[in-house]
Amino acid sequence: MVLYEYPFNESIRTMLRLEHLFDRLGQLIPRETAVDHHFALATIFEIIDVASRADLKADLLKDLESKKSAYIGYRGNPAIAEDALEATIAKIDHAFTRLNQLPGKAGHDLATNEWLMSIRSRISIPGGTCEFDLPAYHAWQKLDAARRRADLMQWIGSLMPLAEALNVLLGLLRDTGVPHKVVAAGGQYQQSLPTGRTYLLMRVRITGNEGLIPEISGHRLMASVRLMRPDSEGKLKASTADTTFELTLCA
Repeated sequence: MVLYEYPFNESIRTMLRLEHLFDRLGQLIPRETAVDHHFALATIFEIIDVASRADLKADLLKDLESKKSAYIGYRGNPAIAEDALEATIAKIDHAFTRLNQLPGKAGHDLATNEWLMSIRSRISIPGGTCEFDLPAYHAWQKLDAARRRADLMQWIGSLMPLAEALNVLLGLLRDTGVPHKVVAAGGQYQQSLPTGRTYLLMRVRITGNEGLIPEISGHRLMASVRLMRPDSEGKLKASTADTTFELTLCA
């Protein structure tokens, strides 16, 4: 099964982009080769670019505080497992405290590192990090993997509170959804969303061996999925077959 996620607002869109980048970073840093660590560094710069949105930190703190208040309201409810509830509240508390203690924007301290900023200014230029452009960076890439990895871990230290907050919030959001099977008649599916409840994320799971790719759209009143199939040249064309897939709406 292949999972596709579609955000219903810009805030969730930003969070998913950052989660994607942190996931890539987590895969690259443990590797050994210099080229993997080059792309890890490029990913750090991407995270800083996305996280530089002025109100991102404040929005995440507000969301964490809102979630905590909501979960505190479940205390004393006999239908709720008390241990699991307290563990969730503690997890939210920990993420809030770490992010709140972070001075300025995520990665702000890295902006004062002239060596890193010299790399950042050239890494988006095709071939801009060649040894004759950045000899010091070339020398760093020739260090042993353990040393490079230690440097990378130090540099991402100020980004980890952001990663933790994203992990908590997106995890809680995904837990609100209940997956169910639906049928795209003739390759298309539409669902009206109930008023009075705001959905933030749609998740679509499709069997990978069918070769179908969903084109997803939606807003507060409607969710739509059109199934496409790539031709021999990779161009997407609408599928007309009735297809069952799994749909989850998260609020």
